[in-house]
Amino acid sequence: MSKTVEFYFDLGSPATYLAYTQLPKICAQTGSELIYIPLLLGGVFKATGNASPATIPAKGRYMFEDLDRYATRYGVPLKFNPHFPINTLMLMRAVMGMQLRHPERFKAFIDCLFTALWVEGRSLDDPATVAAVLTQNGFDPNEVLALTADEEVKAALKANTEKAVKRGVFGAPSMFIDNRLFFGQDRLDFVVEALS
Repeated sequence: MSKTVEFYFDLGSPATYLAYTQLPKICAQTGSELIYIPLLLGGVFKATGNASPATIPAKGRYMFEDLDRYATRYGVPLKFNPHFPINTLMLMRAVMGMQLRHPERFKAFIDCLFTALWVEGRSLDDPATVAAVLTQNGFDPNEVLALTADEEVKAALKANTEKAVKRGVFGAPSMFIDNRLFFGQDRLDFVVEALS
């Protein structure tokens, strides 16, 4: 029986972006299934008393240097977003809505948003910029906006976030294999080991 990787993610985390660039390859190589689980990182931080490493100046500077090293190792583009940190509430509701209502377009949807944030450095706090990014990638901004107001979508994102916290999640990216937690894109070698 093939294993699964439950990938708890929020678009606003650059470390999550890096994990996101690697996990599909890892799962393909190990014959595993990747399950994307959107959550609200702000909600996780509030529930656990955690905060972004970027809130500590010395740690924040180091973190971005370290993420650059990993991006180089992985051979993927990464640009520090000058608008960081980003309030991702509406974005993650949109992601949740796309997963629930249009699963066939989910991967393309998160691709375009991760790219806008962590390759192009776009301000996805700005509704006009979000609308432009969506339009450029073949999505209707009004349809996406409607998803963010859908009560079932809001409840699903909240439930994912609460379940994550109950399982021990304190940040993103967080991955579960056989109910074991692996935190951080710099722990992907342990993910590979657990899947092999």
